[in-house]
Amino acid sequence: MKVIGCTVGPLQENAWLVIDEEAGEAVLVDPGDEAERLADLVAAHDARLTGIWLTHAHVDHVGAVGPLVERFGAPVALHPLDLPLYERAPSIGVMYGMRIPPLPAPEVQLAEGDVVHVGSLAFEVVHLPGHAPGHVAFVGQGVALVGDVVFAGSIGRTDLPLSDPRAMRQSLARVAGWAPETVLHPGHGPSTTVGRELASNPFLSGLARPVGS
Repeated sequence: MKVIGCTVGPLQENAWLVIDEEAGEAVLVDPGDEAERLADLVAAHDARLTGIWLTHAHVDHVGAVGPLVERFGAPVALHPLDLPLYERAPSIGVMYGMRIPPLPAPEVQLAEGDVVHVGSLAFEVVHLPGHAPGHVAFVGQGVALVGDVVFAGSIGRTDLPLSDPRAMRQSLARVAGWAPETVLHPGHGPSTTVGRELASNPFLSGLARPVGS
């Protein structure tokens, strides 16, 4: 397995390319912008794109979805609680000076406990609301693609429309219970581990709380 990060767009969002090298298949997690650059990344690894997985539907995580679906025909997977954000993303993007092409309807509805695959690699869908109502993480193979739930040293915002600080606290408690060696690949900033964040992140240690809680 390869997990390759690519930081895109004005908000410096991390898109992740997850590759099963034996099968030659890949998925893109949170392709937020710069569709051509992400398409070139897929091509550079000679992989067949079989899915687009979204941790949530904020504008900086979905901006490249439309062009990538048009090019590769890969199905989009999203938790249905984030569908209102997804459908409004093009109009919300205007407020941030971002042009988001039309978004195709998601073909896969994610739910807690689902298992999604890229080649022979399996990842469990874990519903972690708080930053967004339908926020999920993809957990497997010793890694977790966590979107904007937790960052190295910090967490995602909870003062946005549809955010929920209390739900975020519960989600962070779930993350804190994962194996310490689990590698966290977040939506912004560098990768980290659960153990490192338990030792240094005040939001996971309980010293700080999400805004509004």
